Parts: sequence; structure tokens; C-alpha cells
Amino acid sequence: MGEVGRGPDGAVDDGAQHDDPVADVEQLALRYRTLVEHSPDSVVVHEGGNLVFANPAMARLLGARSVGDILGQPVTRFVAPDDVGPMHDRIDLLTHTGDASAPAEMTLTRLDGATVDVETVSVLTVWHDRRAYQVVIHDLTPQRRAEAAQRRAEQHYTTVVSQLEEGVVVIGRDGRIESINPAALRIFGHDGSNLVGIAIAALPLSFLDTNSQPLPMSRHPVARTLITGETVAQYVFGLDRPDGQRRWLSGSSRLLNPDDPESSAVSSFNDITEFRASRRQLEYQATHDPLTGLANRSLVLSRLAGALGTSEEQPVSTVLFIDLDGFKAINDSLGHAIGDTVLQIVAQRLQRSLRQDDVVGRIGGDEFLVLLSGRTLPVDLSTLVKRLRQAMAEPIIARGHRIHIDASIGVTPLHQGDSRTPEAVLHDADVAMYRAKPQARHEGSQMGRRPNNTHAS
Repeated sequence: MGEVGRGPDGAVDDGAQHDDPVADVEQLALRYRTLVEHSPDSVVVHEGGNLVFANPAMARLLGARSVGDILGQPVTRFVAPDDVGPMHDRIDLLTHTGDASAPAEMTLTRLDGATVDVETVSVLTVWHDRRAYQVVIHDLTPQRRAEAAQRRAEQHYTTVVSQLEEGVVVIGRDGRIESINPAALRIFGHDGSNLVGIAIAALPLSFLDTNSQPLPMSRHPVARTLITGETVAQYVFGLDRPDGQRRWLSGSSRLLNPDDPESSAVSSFNDITEFRASRRQLEYQATHDPLTGLANRSLVLSRLAGALGTSEEQPVSTVLFIDLDGFKAINDSLGHAIGDTVLQIVAQRLQRSLRQDDVVGRIGGDEFLVLLSGRTLPVDLSTLVKRLRQAMAEPIIARGHRIHIDASIGVTPLHQGDSRTPEAVLHDADVAMYRAKPQARHEGSQMGRRPNNTHAS
């Protein structure tokens, strides 16, 4: 730097051309001095080891009341002892006027003894024709505070995330894990070793969709977030772990920084395996008979409602109403425990005698309803009814008792566009069943059974 002159006070550049080179230099020096005086960064000049110039920002940085309090002081008075040697090493490398050192961090000591971290750049200049150094000093205190606050925030975030029962995984755009919390490791069934840097697709895990079908990582919601930036909320997926366990997770994925489309994605999820099992159990209990495990009245009527009124081929072609003849006599003579056993065996025989797509339900007491799926020809239907009655007629052994039982079966076919309600179909099937009872009693007597077609011994 050239000599820093004070220049004429109050000089104003009116934009006119000047022929006097000296006046031009003085005008330029005035402008430069004005910039230095108002600079937010501190600027000093030291020559011969002493401070010969400082701007007001430098005085404030060192805690001085005015610039005069620090001028003439050795520059080393304000430099931390450990930084004095490196400072001299840097400025000794400057050989030509205008040469500048690389930015370097150092610690200054204020007049009150406090320290402040700064970044400095030294420039070789001249001061009254003598070798000097101009130093531009940037106070790092705001930056250090921001960095400390950022570290505290990151530490708080890490502490909170590590304590969560919710699994949290941050996945980079290359598909590799950038961070993973302990809950995620537990859910993954991992031994806790470091997974950071490993591609999530390379983990010994198999992802499943809600139908328990394989879910490639390319179709995982996290991949969608990374590709499109879209937030995917409340998705459910399955996970087959290395220990053979299958876990079901409910999660969401979003960009770590929504303002940066190139940001990593964060996936957070909860293990809902027990909840899902409990919900399915509740759903099962709400739609199935607790004694026999068959569909209950509510589920059967719901399936029947879905089959009625359609103009397409009927998913249910025929409804069978089955009543166990004389079942009350079994309960009265042998007790309800044996009666329950009889109902359970009857339910098993019905299921074995029907197709997998047929719906078998217990709608109350000793009454069962069957929804036959697909098209059923009359001859086939007649054969099926006989087979069901024969299955019912097989002796039942319950707690040492040999029980013979028969059944009356009412048949009600459905047709395309059937406008009946499920209750109406159920009523029609019930009526058909009662019409079938005399025939059942007659056939039972021909087979050597009691008129009520029920015998217990």
C-alpha cells in the first residue's frame, strides 16, 4: 500500500477533470481513507513493529475508547503469544509492494484482557517511504457464535433423535445411509454396528408392500422423495429381517431440506406390527363366529349385499340355509358343552365339503348359511346338497357320546340384477329350509333314524 495521507478535509469530488496529478492522488487518497474509516472490518497499518494507523472498527474490536489509545503500541501486544511466530512467518514471505498473505485465523487480546478470534490478510505496503504492513481483520465472533449455536442445535437434534422410539434414517441421493438412530437399528434387527455409508439396498432386509409382495427399493417411497422431492406421508410397508421376523412399519419420507431439491431424504417410521396384529384380530373377531371360526351373520350379509344388484355375472350364484334338526335336544340332554362341540365339528365338515371360494357362516344357534360362488348347475346343486347332508349324517363322537344328527337345507338361487335385499334373500332361504324339513325327516326315517333325525347315545 502507498502512503496513507490524510488529505484535505472536506474535499469534494465534483466530477470535473483535473490536470494536476498531485490533486488527483490526494482526491483518491481521500476516497480510500473514507472507505477505510467506515469499513465494518478492522484495518491497521504497522511499521517497524508498531501500530501507525487504525480505523475506528479496530479501536472497537480491541475495546479502546479511541484510535489514539492503540496507536504507537507494539502490534505483538494485541496478538496471542502462540500466533506471533506464525504472523511473522506469513509477512516475511511478502517481497513486493501489494503482495498479500493467505487468509489466516488468529487470536487477538483486547485491552480488557478478553480474547477475540479473527481472520487476517496482510498486504505489504509503505508508510512514509518505509516498509509497512496493512492488515485487514475480520471479526469471527458472530461466525463462531453461529457455529456454536449450530453445533448445539445439532447436538440437541442428535440427542433427541437418539432417544426417539421412532426410527429415523437419512439417505443421501446415492442411496447410502448418512445417519441412523438406535430405534431404526432395533427395528431393522441390526446388531448396532455402524451402517453409515452403506447403501440401504445392500442391507440384509427385504421390503414388502401391503400385500406382502416384494417391494424393490426403486419403488420405495423414499426413492420417490429423492427423485421428485415429494413428501410421502403415512405409508405402510413390511420388512423381513435377518432373524426371520417380519415387521410392519408406518412411516413418512421427505427432503431433509425442502428448499434444496438435491437434499438428502429423511425417513421416519414406527413399528406397528403388534398394532396391526391387534387390529386384524379385532377385525376378525368383529366378522367371525368365536365358537366355530366361521363368518358371522354380519360378514355373510355383507358379502351377500356385494353380490346383489350387479348386472355382471353373479359372484354368488346360490344361497344355502342349513338348520341342524333337533339340535335343541342335544343341548337339553347332554349339555351345552357337548352342543358346542357338535357345532364345531359341523362347521369343519361344511368347510371340507365346500370349495375354497364358497363362504360358510354361522348366523345364529344351529343355523348356517352358505354362499356358493360362481355358476352352479341344478344337477350339481342337487349333488352338493346330498353330499352336505351325508357329511352331517356321519356319527359325531363327543366326550364319549356317539351322536347322530341330520340337517335341513333350503336353497335359494340368485339371478342377474337380483333386486332383493340380503335380509329378503335370507328370509327366502329360511322358508325354503322349512319346506325341506318334512323331506329330511322322511329320508331320515327311511334310513332307520328317529323322526326328528337326531339321536344321541
